[in-house]
Amino acid sequence: MKMNKTDILFLTRAVQLARENVAIGGGPFGAVIVKDGEIVAESANQVIAIPDPTAHAEIQAIRLAAINLKSFNLTGTTLYTSCEPCPMCLGAVYWSRISRIVFASDRHDADLAGFRDDELYEAMTQSPDERRVQFEQLNVPEKGLEFTEWQNSHIKIDY
Repeated sequence: MKMNKTDILFLTRAVQLARENVAIGGGPFGAVIVKDGEIVAESANQVIAIPDPTAHAEIQAIRLAAINLKSFNLTGTTLYTSCEPCPMCLGAVYWSRISRIVFASDRHDADLAGFRDDELYEAMTQSPDERRVQFEQLNVPEKGLEFTEWQNSHIKIDY
């Protein structure tokens, strides 16, 4: 797929954020979210700085975009990211309904740099009993009632 000048501009900004973050001791990831040709949010990885293992650049940018756009629905936006999103970030992209992702490096590049994206992508395809992390499902008396209550709630909205 051929990128246009706008894509190159915003993707270059995401890579620049990643490089600036490395220079100050942070992780090598940057993300920019654009709507209608304007940046609505940008962030670098903040896992080390906060510290928070979920503070990936994409997650942080999604949080800021939702605040700035006053909506959890980011339909019509494009996420420019210095690296292909990990499974956690990809999940956040789907939950936020971002319409398009443009990335520079991929999960294999991240793996070569010591990041575990490939391992996580593989775990997503395994059944819970095959994963490295132990999963246990217990049946408790109130299991599932929260979903019934949500379905019957007057505040229920689709997200």
